[in-house]
Amino acid sequence: MKPNSPEAMKELISDIKQSIPFGMTEAEMCSGICHGCSKKLLEFLDTELEYWEVMLTNGQCPTLGDIHRLAKSSKKIYASLKKNNLV
Repeated sequence: MKPNSPEAMKELISDIKQSIPFGMTEAEMCSGICHGCSKKLLEFLDTELEYWEVMLTNGQCPTLGDIHRLAKSSKKIYASLKKNNLV
């Protein structure tokens, strides 16, 4: 059975938090060659996750488009972090 959109968003948020290293220090992020600012990308993604967690807590129902956009931006940020040898 497929999850409803709030449950799908919660699962996506959980998967993102497990896959992306949000606990890195600035020194760890900014050492070596940089292909995109990892610090800014992580701040952006963290803000998006916090926004959706609050919206879900308040009973807001995300659309499939919302879920798709978050997944797409997360994949791009993950790819950038991978280029920077952070994941």
